[in-house]
Amino acid sequence: MTARRVLAVWCPDWPAVAAAADADVSPARPVAVLTGSRVTACSAPARAEGVRRGLRKREAQARCPQLYVAGVDPDRDARLFEPVAAAVDAAVPGAEILRPGLIVLSARGAGRFFGSEEAAAERLVDEVASIGVECQIGVADQLTTAVIAARHGVLVPAGEGARFLAPLSMRELAAEPALAAPERDDLVDLLRRLGIRTIGEFAALPATDVASRFGTDAVLAHRAARGEPERPPSPRALPPDLVAEMHCDPLIERVDAAAFAGRALATRLHGVLTAAGVACTRLTITVVTDHGETHTRTWRCAEPLTPEATADRVRWQIDGWLTGRGRRGSDTPRPSAGIAVLRLDPVEVVSAGALQPGLWGGVGEEDERARRALTRVQGLLGGDAVRVGVLSGGRGPAERITLLPWGEEHTPERDPDQPWPGRLPEPSPTTLFPARPRIRVTGTGGGDVVVTDRGMFSDVPVHVAWGSRSWRVEACAGPWPVDEWWWDPRHVTTISRAQILLEDSRALLVVCDAEGWAVEGIYE
Repeated sequence: MTARRVLAVWCPDWPAVAAAADADVSPARPVAVLTGSRVTACSAPARAEGVRRGLRKREAQARCPQLYVAGVDPDRDARLFEPVAAAVDAAVPGAEILRPGLIVLSARGAGRFFGSEEAAAERLVDEVASIGVECQIGVADQLTTAVIAARHGVLVPAGEGARFLAPLSMRELAAEPALAAPERDDLVDLLRRLGIRTIGEFAALPATDVASRFGTDAVLAHRAARGEPERPPSPRALPPDLVAEMHCDPLIERVDAAAFAGRALATRLHGVLTAAGVACTRLTITVVTDHGETHTRTWRCAEPLTPEATADRVRWQIDGWLTGRGRRGSDTPRPSAGIAVLRLDPVEVVSAGALQPGLWGGVGEEDERARRALTRVQGLLGGDAVRVGVLSGGRGPAERITLLPWGEEHTPERDPDQPWPGRLPEPSPTTLFPARPRIRVTGTGGGDVVVTDRGMFSDVPVHVAWGSRSWRVEACAGPWPVDEWWWDPRHVTTISRAQILLEDSRALLVVCDAEGWAVEGIYE
């Protein structure tokens, strides 16, 4: 075992389990949790009847008439998960909640105390089962691998994380919302369309290609797929100067009062963090009662917490302490007095607004050095000498990049969230040519290929001539006509884009305008 080994405790279908427990529904009855009118979670008996996530309520009830339907309720999920977290923390201190239903902790201490990782896993399963909840354990070198291993109930040997992940579907990297950004599903869908269906195939891609063609979340997913180091469970707290503490007068004895105090304290905490130029990704919530009782729980987040997200976690946790059920079916003693002190301790922070790999491949550790270097270059050569790209709106790849001087606010020239009919489908080219060198595209009859008024090729492209060289065309896609400024005769632009695969396996992004064909970019 190494210091980086992570143990994950996963309770399957927790929203459905919590909904059934809250309504005192039998565990054998099918249960589904809905967001709006669609199923977002369901129990194993419901899946056996054909209920699946994404189904509409009416279709789910048609497949399973005896289905119990409940609405999504994060407060309920967190409140009922507190006894599970307490059981795990009683067996192995230092547990961190990723979300209700998922806990991670360091496997090193657990393995040493119980003799082995296998013994620690068995003990944790027994502890959670003693309060009437089923769970699965996963152990691996990295956090993401451990969570995926828990979903399969596997203890991955040291150094075998990448080999364990390789045959699994890419969907596994997007299955856990606590570890993936919201756009992870879109990334998985895009990779599937490109023919990449397993984690091993994704891990085999060069890191530079992933970083240049996709977003930050794709880089994090690629590191996880390759079993590279991630953020381990934190072994110690930061200095106390970032702690936000509130002495409650009058004492807090109700959840609504705790929620109000938690929101005020969260706002104060984030004011301190903003002044320090950092953001919190791991938060410890501590309450001290008037009789000196202390309750502590740590929450871990994939992205920096906002004041609203911090206030939600405070409300969930205090609700669980004040009203949660105890172990072995009996009620745990509630605090014998009101809450006198509420404390928020950010035990892990990152640079404000950033939780991403550093410019040189590290996990944020080189950001400050790179920032100083770029600022120095800008001071020597002028403000416009150093520019950074910001995603902008547009139809072509060059139009979707707004270059701004280093240090200025990242405001795109055009809104990327607006609809852009005729926009080039992803991925973007590796290399762009602002000058757009001219080429000749010929068809089966030997004549020049053009784009007709109907937006179709006049002939099937078979050869591309660029300067003194020519290539045979293996395949092509498009064309995609773009008509811009048609309402202004002075600025009207009519072009068509297409993608052409050459015989040497390179692909070109080409543009057809009034003068013929030109190369806009290359896919390599």
